[in-house]
Amino acid sequence: MFDERRRQEALEELGILDTPRDERVDRVARLAKEMFGVPMVSVSLLDRDRQWRKSEIGLGGDEAPRQDSFCDYTVRQDRTVIVEDALTTEVFADNPFVVGDPHLRFYAGHPLHAPGGEPIGTLCVLDTEPHTLSDAQQGLLRDLAFWVQTELANDAELDHAAVIQSALRPHSHPVVPGYTIAGGAASRGRLAGDFYDLGMHDGALRVTLADAMGKGTGPALIAASVRASLRTAPGRSLAAAIADADRLLEEDLADTAMFVTAVHAELRPETGDLELIDAGHSLAFILRADGSWEHLRSTSLPLGMGMGLQPPEIREPRFAHLDPGDAFVCCSDGLLDVLDADDPFAHVYRVLTTLGPDGAIREALRLADDDRATDDITVVVVRRDR
Repeated sequence: MFDERRRQEALEELGILDTPRDERVDRVARLAKEMFGVPMVSVSLLDRDRQWRKSEIGLGGDEAPRQDSFCDYTVRQDRTVIVEDALTTEVFADNPFVVGDPHLRFYAGHPLHAPGGEPIGTLCVLDTEPHTLSDAQQGLLRDLAFWVQTELANDAELDHAAVIQSALRPHSHPVVPGYTIAGGAASRGRLAGDFYDLGMHDGALRVTLADAMGKGTGPALIAASVRASLRTAPGRSLAAAIADADRLLEEDLADTAMFVTAVHAELRPETGDLELIDAGHSLAFILRADGSWEHLRSTSLPLGMGMGLQPPEIREPRFAHLDPGDAFVCCSDGLLDVLDADDPFAHVYRVLTTLGPDGAIREALRLADDDRATDDITVVVVRRDR
């Protein structure tokens, strides 16, 4: 049930209204504009009778009336709202923002929440022309909204941000006949700079593991940016997806002086063919059924580190093959801290062959509590069983 009084109190407690522009939030707005190909973006907070914009592109002002606004509707619904063509939508066809300035036709917004869960505003993308959004793009909008929400939080709200980050992690893994797929992550602090992602597209399994330099809020936000970039437009080739993520880091996040190592791979289950691009990560392997290891080495730079290179670095994919009994293993460097220093490969082999992929992930996360652990630990295993 919508509680306007509680919502307004939660907004005022954050102390955000009428504060100066924030470059961190502006970066997300610019990212949304580019990714959705729209002329207008707003991070709107709904005050009593106005929508005040912490960031805006193409709207020409910091505030507008709350009454009849699309963002007010989104906040009251407390869910993602997609209006592909307002003129053909009964709820909005006569809306003053549609029939008058700025003559909106397309709107997509996701609510922003206070630490207590109250909807206080939106991240929205808008256009004067109709648009449609794929499921992947709707997921991207939610991811970017979570990012904005985290940026608006202060240090006292890090626990809430950690809950959000946890919600972005895979809660189930694809089921592929003939394969066992497992993954897990454990953060050393409240927020992690690592992430992994697993998903199916056009019959292929996409596997991503990335590690943003450093610890804390900054790397967590950088990781969210890379995750959002790699997840959108899954029809892109691996090389195109990595190049887009690299360009976004260099153009929008260059002043953070951060970089991200990443592995982005695609497996064709019916053949076992594996295509992989490694951006400075160098922790991707194939454990063969006979116990031997194939290191899928990389000599390319991390994402965001190639600024100014002329010509720009072109990352070429590497190809490999999984036979029955083989396993593709990828991890963040935090795992190295807790493996047997004398023979880490034997340690991993022993755990995988004894416990299987799911058990190996559980063991890795257990080791994250070891006193030797100094960094986030993220691990993905994909084993071809037959």
